[in-house]
Amino acid sequence: MSNEGLGRAGVRAQFLIALLAMFTCGVCDALCAGLAADLQRAYLDGIDRAHSATMIANALGCSFLGFTVMLIVCSLLLDKVGMKAMLLFSGVLFLLASLTLAYCGTLGEGRSVYYLIVAGMFLGGAAHAVVEGTVNPLMGTLFPKGSTHYMSMLHAYYPAGLITGGVLSVMSNPATLSWHYLFLVIAAITGVYTFMTFGRQFAGTTSTLLGVNFRNQFVELLKRPSFFMWFGIMLFTATMEIAPREWIDVTLSNVVGMRGILIVVYVAALQFVGRHFAGFFETRLSVEGLLAVSAVLCAAGLFGLGYAHSPATALVAATLWGFGICYVWPVMLSIATDRYPRAGAIGVGFMGIAGSISIYVAMPFLGRIVDAAKLKAAGGPAALAAMTAEQVQEISRQAASDSFLLVGAIPAALVIVFAVLWMRRDKRAMPGAAGVYDA
Repeated sequence: MSNEGLGRAGVRAQFLIALLAMFTCGVCDALCAGLAADLQRAYLDGIDRAHSATMIANALGCSFLGFTVMLIVCSLLLDKVGMKAMLLFSGVLFLLASLTLAYCGTLGEGRSVYYLIVAGMFLGGAAHAVVEGTVNPLMGTLFPKGSTHYMSMLHAYYPAGLITGGVLSVMSNPATLSWHYLFLVIAAITGVYTFMTFGRQFAGTTSTLLGVNFRNQFVELLKRPSFFMWFGIMLFTATMEIAPREWIDVTLSNVVGMRGILIVVYVAALQFVGRHFAGFFETRLSVEGLLAVSAVLCAAGLFGLGYAHSPATALVAATLWGFGICYVWPVMLSIATDRYPRAGAIGVGFMGIAGSISIYVAMPFLGRIVDAAKLKAAGGPAALAAMTAEQVQEISRQAASDSFLLVGAIPAALVIVFAVLWMRRDKRAMPGAAGVYDA
């Protein structure tokens, strides 16, 4: 069914469901990131204090493993199963994730609690993937004349969810036994958009409407080598955006004297407002120009976070980083929907897969950096185990700074890449986002 067949009311209803589903993804990710330090203190420090940072980083990274695996599945099956069934399936996954994380301390003991945390994070990432794998292609169908603006509006509600989940996690009290029940909020919000999905008809993907079968979607990508250039770029753009966000509460709280999740909430607020103006900046800078400016701001922000030692300096750095990452993810996805419409869900899904693969690799790597620095400063595992919490916090400061400086090198390098693409685009005098770019 096309968007014309649905009518304006049908388009609005589908767009609203997509916004709520994306909002749920943000709440889930914020609670996982915001309560990660609590999970580490409550369960993982007691299992293996010397490697607890690596363990919680692995758990957070497994969220992106779940995202990767399920995004592949969703991209391959979306045209056959349909968008409605996929959205309902995402609701089931969110429910399982929230229950597993909320009751991990009850369902298991010892090291099994760690595996339950990993499973809960994996399921949350899988649910997020099903949502993204469904609603991103939906934007290309509902708004075929150019999806950059609406894709950015859609992804504005992801940071709106981050704000909600971040505020809830800050309100939690680690000293009580009830903080982990905040994970049940995910299930409650999930119920809203899944209920709205029942009885609603959904449009097909762009490839379906264009009559492109499953095999020819892959052929389309092979015929357009520029797609693989953007796929490679996505491996790095996702790392500079998502890895710091997931890692910031675990590390930065020890450095600047404030909850790192508050910085995530602040940055999410910048994204929520900024993403409503993506179309304005795109028409003036082009997609490549917007990405180049974003990389400059992101590099400055991450280097600033690496050197931040107070709430004020962290806020300034976070502002630069927040504006830098504001448009990167939705713009990269809109490149797939606008420039490769015949690839349908496969093209958009592959872009998301590239992003999730990079984070799955980056998160444990950052955890190992922090753990190695702690062990070196303490003088070995035995000495670290004997330290007080205050002493551990002190040696974690420099380790956290090093992790942000390392990630900051990625957008610094991408500035050159996007600048070259921007200049090439100007020379070819190509029109807006809907143009075709064959590098």
